[in-house]
Amino acid sequence: MIHTFAGNPMDRADALRRDPEWLAGAVNDPSSRFLAFSRLNVLTQDDNGVELMWLSTAQFAALGCDAPPIFLGLNDEIAHFAADVSKIDDPLAQLGDIGGQFRDCRMAAMALPQEQTGIVAQARSQVDWHARHGFCSVCGVPTQPERGGHVRRCDSCGAEHFPRTDPVAIMLIIDGDRCLLGQPAGRFAGTGLYTALAGFIDQGESIEEAVRREVREEAGIEVGEVRYHSSQPWPFPSSLMIGCHGTANSTDIVIDDQELADVAWFTRDDVAQALAGDTTRMQVPGPIAIAHHLIRAWVAEQ
Repeated sequence: MIHTFAGNPMDRADALRRDPEWLAGAVNDPSSRFLAFSRLNVLTQDDNGVELMWLSTAQFAALGCDAPPIFLGLNDEIAHFAADVSKIDDPLAQLGDIGGQFRDCRMAAMALPQEQTGIVAQARSQVDWHARHGFCSVCGVPTQPERGGHVRRCDSCGAEHFPRTDPVAIMLIIDGDRCLLGQPAGRFAGTGLYTALAGFIDQGESIEEAVRREVREEAGIEVGEVRYHSSQPWPFPSSLMIGCHGTANSTDIVIDDQELADVAWFTRDDVAQALAGDTTRMQVPGPIAIAHHLIRAWVAEQ
C-alpha cells in the first residue's frame, strides 16, 4: 500500500550531492526545475487538474532568491530542487502571469497525483528543517548548507547537522469486534471525529514498546500482540507514521485528559458506517491519513 506523501519518484542521487561542482552546474542548467514554497505552502497549477508547478531555471533566477535551493534528486535525469521564497514579497507577481498559486500542502495533497505528494513530503520537510536549523546546536554559530541541502555544517566547531525524521507509532487497538479510537483535545474536541491513538517513539524504545506505552498512558489499556501494518511520511513538520494493529489485554478506559478529549470502543458496524459516510455515530479521518487505512483494513477483515 502506498499512502499519501509516499511514492516519491525522485532518485535522490547521493553521490551527486557530494560533488559541489556538479551541484553548482545543475542549479544553472536550463533543464533543471525548481519547486517554490512560500511560508511552507507549495506552488501548484490547475491547467489539467491540480499538479505541482515547477519553475524553470530562468524563472527561479528572476526571483533573486537568497536561500540556496535544496537538491531533491533526479527525475528523468533532470535535476529538481526545492526553493524557499518566503522572504520575497509577492513572488507570483514577480513571475508574471504563470497561472500558479501557493496551496497548503495538506489541501494540495488531496488533489495531487500520488507520486507528487511524495515529492511534497520530501521538499516541505527539508524546507522547514532548513528554516529551523540555521544555527549550530553545539556552539550556536550560524551553519551553512552542504550536499545540496542534505546537511548543514558549522564552520566554527565542525559539527554536521542532518535533516531529521521523527518516528511516530500510530495504532488501532482491537478487542474482538471492537476497536479503540480517541478524539484529540483542542480543536477536534466535540467534533465527532475519532482516530487511531498515536505518539512519538522515545529513545531506546522499540515500535512495539511505544505502542504499548502510548496506549497505556493515553487510555489506560494494556496491549499484547502488536502487528505492523504500513508506514506513511507525514511532513508536518517531518515524521514517519508507523502504523500498527494491536490486541487489547484489558478493556477499562482511563483517559489522559491532557492529550485526549475522549476515548471509546466502537463496534465494527459503527466504524463501517462512518467509512461509508454515515456520521451519525462518529467520524473517522479521510484517506489522506494512515489512520483511515488502519481502520479500513480492520473493517475489511470480517
